Amino acid sequence: MAGSWIFYTTFPKIPLINPEFKNIAQFAPPLGFFIGTIQSYIFLFLRTNSWSIYASALICLASGYLITGGLHIDGLMDTFDGIFAGKKKRLKAMKDSKVGSFGVQALVFITLIQIACILKIQNLIIFVLPICLFWGRFSNLFFIEKFKYMSYKKKSISHKKFWNGFKKESLISIIFLLIFIAYQFVSITSQAILIKFLILILIGIFLSYSIPNILGNKIGGFNGDACGASVVLVETAMLFMHCLLYTSPSPRD
Repeated sequence: MAGSWIFYTTFPKIPLINPEFKNIAQFAPPLGFFIGTIQSYIFLFLRTNSWSIYASALICLASGYLITGGLHIDGLMDTFDGIFAGKKKRLKAMKDSKVGSFGVQALVFITLIQIACILKIQNLIIFVLPICLFWGRFSNLFFIEKFKYMSYKKKSISHKKFWNGFKKESLISIIFLLIFIAYQFVSITSQAILIKFLILILIGIFLSYSIPNILGNKIGGFNGDACGASVVLVETAMLFMHCLLYTSPSPRD
């Protein structure tokens, strides 16, 4: 867990614990849930202190970039640059430190959708954002399981090197998800909301599998950039699906 904490975030090293970077992907989904919870409370704190909903949404998103160091959004931009560069130039474009026009367009498009979704869900964010970030990182477990690793260098280390199979690597996340589902079953009193919740769980599983599958087939495998792209695309798609199924008052201020 300590390795995942260091690798996927900008949080300081946990004292007296030596981080291990083997099999860190298995801890990423619960960590994503934790990050989403922090972002949600930042949004709610700002709203209760009379910040406008638009400023609160922007700072909420910015806090996520700060916590992760922009790791996943950088992967999104590199991946889109690679996809539109063509098959022969794909890896070269993805490893290029300069951001291309397609990467910028992907960033703007995704950011606008995420802001729109936060404006829609408003105070429901604490129930929505954490699980969306969970699904985004859960998608990487499918990605690593199904596709071969594509390296920019001849010598490199990837999640695939220490991979123990999807069943073992997903066990922690599945237990976490089952606890989350059980808690919601106890907490939700409305049958209609419970049905929507179960539908969203099924959608989460579907998107976590289908989006990395599309990306993997498109670029011919996976790497760090593609994993980052999968995280962002899945969590954004899940945010949008929550907006379609849940309602909240129109934004004010």
